[in-house]
Amino acid sequence: MNDQSEILENLRRNGYRVTPQRVMILAVMNKHGGHISAEEVYQQIHAVHPYVNRATVYRTLEMLSREGVVTVTDLGKGPVHYEMHTGEPHHHLVCQQCGQIEEFDHALLEPLQKSLERKYKFQPRLEHMAIFGRCSKCQVKKTKA
Repeated sequence: MNDQSEILENLRRNGYRVTPQRVMILAVMNKHGGHISAEEVYQQIHAVHPYVNRATVYRTLEMLSREGVVTVTDLGKGPVHYEMHTGEPHHHLVCQQCGQIEEFDHALLEPLQKSLERKYKFQPRLEHMAIFGRCSKCQVKKTKA
């Protein structure tokens, strides 16, 4: 759902006002095309439009997350990161030692999702997440040390 006009129309239908600030935030998110922190979004907008305040950016990103427009992931490097929701789940393995980030297949999480739904009657949102640990290179370094 990266078509900005479609996103804006869906927001209107869900009772949200389409403000210039929200349009700017969506434009930055679409242009960036990857993981970006709220602070980075704010800096890009503030450089051109200094009247936009930080709280507006943070609140808007939270609302866009609730509405399923963006996904939120903690990559273990400071603040959470946002990314436009593409409709396709993707996940990351994050090495806590060297910082390497590798994507992994969503199919690995499908049994977990079904188990959570069946056992706990809970519908998890597993479209974008990170799992922390140590990559194979760092495991080898540790055993040699």
